[in-house]
Amino acid sequence: MSLAAPTLTVSLADYADPADGAALVALLDAYARDPMGGGEHLSDTVRDTLVDALASFPGAFSLIARLDDVPVGLANCITGFSTFAAAPLVNIHDMAVLPGHRGHGIGRALMEAVEAEALKRGACKITLEVLSGNETAKALYAKCGYGDYELDPAAGKAMFWQKKLI
Repeated sequence: MSLAAPTLTVSLADYADPADGAALVALLDAYARDPMGGGEHLSDTVRDTLVDALASFPGAFSLIARLDDVPVGLANCITGFSTFAAAPLVNIHDMAVLPGHRGHGIGRALMEAVEAEALKRGACKITLEVLSGNETAKALYAKCGYGDYELDPAAGKAMFWQKKLI
């Protein structure tokens, strides 16, 4: 007797569906607690307001990866705009796969689903941030065609900076 391999699906989260909302929060909290996500759980305020905030934010969308209907991965994306291309762009703001499921193609399936959704939305490119020490994620992103951003090598590579306001 052989056991069937688990079925992997990736679908857009329905922010109005309580099951999708709970999966999204649980997956993001697991990512937040990971060293690559900062190592701290989401605050109660964020846990309580995240799904409604995403639902009300124009251009936000989330993809949930499931193995046999069990949530194991997440991509939270925000649609922006490229002035140089006069077209939308998609930024992958969060990309996470639960630790016990890494290395099995779930991240790649999420990346492919983000690209398909970005194309549906008429995006000219997809952007993301990655920590310089996250070699596993960098290897996945490189295999998917991502790389450093530069306009002119003499001007250097783009850097991602931030200034926290709250």
